Amino acid sequence: MKPTATRWPGYRETARRAADVVRLGVVAHPWCAAATLVTGVVAGVATVATAWLTKLLLDRLATGGDRTAAVWLAIALAGVGAMALALQHVGQYAAQVLQRAVSATVQRRLFAAVCRFVGLRPLEEPRRYDQLRLAEHAGEQAPRTVTNGAVGLIRSVVQVTGFVTALWVLWPPILLFAVAAAVPALVADLRLAGERAALLEHTSQSVRRRLFYRTLLTDASAAQEIRLFGTGDFLFRRMDAVTRAANDAENRHDARQVRMIGGLGLLGALAAGAGLVVAVLRAAAGDLSTGDVVLVVAALAGVQTGLTGVASDLAAGYEALLTFGNYRAVTTAPSDLPTGTAPAPRLSGGVEFRDVWFRYAADGPWVLRGVSFTIARGSSVGLVGENGAGKSTLVKLLCRFYDPDRGQILWDGVDIRTIDSAALRGRIGAVFQDFTRYDLTVAENIALGSLDALDDRDRITRAARLVDLDRHLSTLPHGYDSLLSRVFFVDEEDAAGGGTLLSGGQWQRLAVARSLVRDGADLLILDEASAGLDANAEHHLHRALREHSRDRTNLLVSHRLSTMRDADRILVLDGGHLVEQGDHDALMAADGVYARLFTLQASGYQELVA
Repeated sequence: MKPTATRWPGYRETARRAADVVRLGVVAHPWCAAATLVTGVVAGVATVATAWLTKLLLDRLATGGDRTAAVWLAIALAGVGAMALALQHVGQYAAQVLQRAVSATVQRRLFAAVCRFVGLRPLEEPRRYDQLRLAEHAGEQAPRTVTNGAVGLIRSVVQVTGFVTALWVLWPPILLFAVAAAVPALVADLRLAGERAALLEHTSQSVRRRLFYRTLLTDASAAQEIRLFGTGDFLFRRMDAVTRAANDAENRHDARQVRMIGGLGLLGALAAGAGLVVAVLRAAAGDLSTGDVVLVVAALAGVQTGLTGVASDLAAGYEALLTFGNYRAVTTAPSDLPTGTAPAPRLSGGVEFRDVWFRYAADGPWVLRGVSFTIARGSSVGLVGENGAGKSTLVKLLCRFYDPDRGQILWDGVDIRTIDSAALRGRIGAVFQDFTRYDLTVAENIALGSLDALDDRDRITRAARLVDLDRHLSTLPHGYDSLLSRVFFVDEEDAAGGGTLLSGGQWQRLAVARSLVRDGADLLILDEASAGLDANAEHHLHRALREHSRDRTNLLVSHRLSTMRDADRILVLDGGHLVEQGDHDALMAADGVYARLFTLQASGYQELVA
């Protein structure tokens, strides 16, 4: 599919984007921003001054006048050249420092905006994810492009103005040749700029897929299956196909650019050549001096180069401002969920789902359909159902990663949409089915459940003991300060220590410890918290959780129905509906969905025993 030119955002929006870009550079490093601007202006003046001084020097030498004046002209010419060279290095240094400062500022602002997202939707929708990736690219590139373009534009304008003045003084009609040499490139660059911006958005999905395959092929956890199943070549071919598709699109655009720029550039060169021929003919007729011809040559080249630079800088800025819209969209986006302000009191009554309906997309299927139930404070409630029944979605709603499309979720009778999200989540401890393995130390992995425990080793070790992991962790090379990673070194400066890895079950118990270190949690959610554990470890874990969870409220989500027998009440989801609820004995007596699932699981064990 051929990308179409990105729609021009309009003058007001463009002005706002340009102002934001300039403001980024000024805020990031005002001195380097000023230095970059000043060196650009002086560079333009120096170019024109060099041409004028060269003309005056040649005319002085040709007429055989005062040698002292010629010497001073030569000294001035050398001084301008030295100053231009020195300022060039200063400008390059200032531009590099400015770019690093801008990149750091963009990173802070962009990821601060990401951290302000209340829910998960901006990270789970492909289009929003693409916009985020483009925002990071545009946020880093646009300020540099626009800043450099602005400096180049000023330099080119100063240069063109000086040379146009020179040509006007020498012979005004020669200006026609200079303009004819540069205008075609201006038109071509501006036209191609929109296409380049559209191409970047068009290839965004390909870049994301290429990154996905590349990560798979280099990820240690995926390497086991890839090696065993022999899928490496298949994944590599997929990555190669995506890369070739993206490259083909870029190559087609580059070929179009070569044809357009090359053809119009040839017309510009012919116009400049015609102007030079006219100047030589006028010099032969005695209307121009030798110095005048040299100045005309320099001016023709200078005007063409300057106007081409103007075209290039305008086109680059045009393209950058088009893509910069993604950065502005992310950093200025309103909250993805309404922001609550009410405090989150300690749970005294319970949590209630009242006629909750939810789906992930407006035109998608309903995942939860009219679900209503109550989790009383201090009770232990189990949540069961087949895959796709809506269990994980219900947990996401309870943590307010999404809001219901219909109905309410009440915390002690208060709609959680009105409660400050951070305060609400501070009352919840959770172990998710797809928990995270952080490439950090043991202590940091646990303390991330409650950052105020980072410097409280007693709380950390107490949480590890609850999940029967303390003895193993204490035997690691650096104890709780051992790095759980093979990605980094313990000491990056001398590459000492390659880190330590845990087994899958140990990682799972570590994730449970991370949720238990949160002392202030009123509600503990365990989503398949023991799925990766052996029978002995699972027994010890549930015994520890029962002890720890006294006077706390628990929501247990599991496919292992045997873990639900001690729950005060079990909720059964089927196709998004809450179809049954009661304790184990009551549900078995009802002979419904729960009884069928429990019997199926139990029969497997009975067959093994038989």
